[in-house]
Amino acid sequence: MPGAILLLCFGVLLIVLLVLIFSAIRVVREYERLVVFRLGKAMGSKGPGVVLLVPIADQPVKVDLREQFQEIPHQTCITKDNVTISVDFLIYSKVIDAVSSVVQVGNFSGAAQGIATTTLRAVIGDIILDDVLAQREHINTVLRTKLDEVTERWGVKVTAVEIREIIPPRDIQEAMTRQMSAERTRRAVVTEADGKRQAAITVADGDRQAVILRSEGERQARILQAEGYALALQTIFNVARGIDGKTLSLQYMDTLKQLGASPATKFIFPMEFTQLVPGLAQFIQGSNDGGSAGPSIVSVPNSTATTLSTPAAPAPSGSGTGTEQTGS
Repeated sequence: MPGAILLLCFGVLLIVLLVLIFSAIRVVREYERLVVFRLGKAMGSKGPGVVLLVPIADQPVKVDLREQFQEIPHQTCITKDNVTISVDFLIYSKVIDAVSSVVQVGNFSGAAQGIATTTLRAVIGDIILDDVLAQREHINTVLRTKLDEVTERWGVKVTAVEIREIIPPRDIQEAMTRQMSAERTRRAVVTEADGKRQAAITVADGDRQAVILRSEGERQARILQAEGYALALQTIFNVARGIDGKTLSLQYMDTLKQLGASPATKFIFPMEFTQLVPGLAQFIQGSNDGGSAGPSIVSVPNSTATTLSTPAAPAPSGSGTGTEQTGS
């Protein structure tokens, strides 16, 4: 019997010893720290890795160093222009001093929510509604700065503040919808007018370019035509220089022949034609010397016209008088 009691006591002591040993050894992860209180006094933070504690005397408090987020529910705020809005946002924070986060504040989540709410209302109260809706980034920066100033003494760093939703009153939402519709209509009209203006400018520029190109083409065509005409005249002049007077007279005679075949009753001869009359007269006179008499060309002094005359016919044998027939 005494042996059994002794054995039982030994077993109890062994179990207590094992419990104390296991309670004195703690494994701390990389993202955790242990704030050790020895008989009520803060001994600092320990970790990561294996941490040995004094059984019964040391009381550890585990602190998570990872970045945490806290959702702040919808808060009613009044803007500078007396519009009531509802705002909710998120707070991102992380512990940078494990001992201060345990010793300086009892409930960090509640304290952060309270300070965030009061800070949000103070910030929104200095901004009008349009700026609240348009300057979210500015509000986030101001909230983060002011929260960080307060939570710094708690050993917590506020890394970011993000406004998630801003809900204005229903009548304000309807007015904003109408304003947005009117603004979009105005932009559409302006865009359409700009498009028409650009199209008109493009068409006018195209017409101008077409006129320029057409004028340039006509100019080049006229230049080429003038060059061709000048070349033709030069060729004719070169050929005409080798023609003698008789050949030129024959050309004039051929021209007169064509005029005689024409049904016209009036003919206009150039001034230079009188200069060819003596040559034609000599040419015809030479022809008459070798043949019968025919009509002759009579040159009238101080006159640009010529008269074609024919020899008088013999008087008839009968009684009466004869007339002289002259061709004009």
